[in-house]
Amino acid sequence: MLLTIDVGNTQTTLGLFDGEEIVEHWRISTDPRRTADELAVLMQGLMGSHPLASEGRVDGLAICSSVPAVLHELREVTRRYYGDVPAVIVEPGVKTGVHVLMDNPKEVGADRIVNALAANHLYGGPCIVVDFGTATTFDAINERGDYIGGAIAPGIEISVEALGVRGAQLRKIELTRPRNVIGKNTVEGMQSGILYGFAGQVDGLVARMSKELATDPEDVQVIATGGLAPLVLGEAEAIDVHEPWLTLIGLRLVYERNKPS
Repeated sequence: MLLTIDVGNTQTTLGLFDGEEIVEHWRISTDPRRTADELAVLMQGLMGSHPLASEGRVDGLAICSSVPAVLHELREVTRRYYGDVPAVIVEPGVKTGVHVLMDNPKEVGADRIVNALAANHLYGGPCIVVDFGTATTFDAINERGDYIGGAIAPGIEISVEALGVRGAQLRKIELTRPRNVIGKNTVEGMQSGILYGFAGQVDGLVARMSKELATDPEDVQVIATGGLAPLVLGEAEAIDVHEPWLTLIGLRLVYERNKPS
């Protein structure tokens, strides 16, 4: 059993693999204040709900993190609680098989490289990964599987919170589909602007990136992932496939490339 952990700025996703199959997954809030002991108790409590994990059969760990403070504590978790279990942390020096063709490859988040690996493994290139997280990121992978760059936009929740804070007569709203595009009240108007505005952003950016990525833009596969992807799936016409556990699958692939023989 392999336990994969993807630490995002807002949420942390954990996935349990039995071979190539993900058999259980959890999503928790990311809190940089949690200590290694608190993280260990939380992880063991979650895994205790699955019969295979509760038997202590976890024999590998694969981790990537966008939050340095949490990564520091997870290193301590692996040392104190899983000292006899091989652990792979995605960082410089770890083999991913992805060539990063950026001005400064070290600037690229580990999760984006892991996503590129998984997307190319599952669907081949050229492709674009749209990750709906704290930020909405667009990552371009060419036909050889190289990561060639991308775009970063404010995430859906960030935009909703900003409207509530900066708009004198606006407030935080539920992220759900309104009755109509033309809202009949303030809440529906905000919901429409967020949902259809982000769908238009995805379609527009993907169309422009596809023209740069491939001779025929129709050859580009577009994969959506991230916790907020389901909100936009039915409205963004550019998305070809939804892969909710793309990062966890990529972590499994990285672990297989780096685990001790």
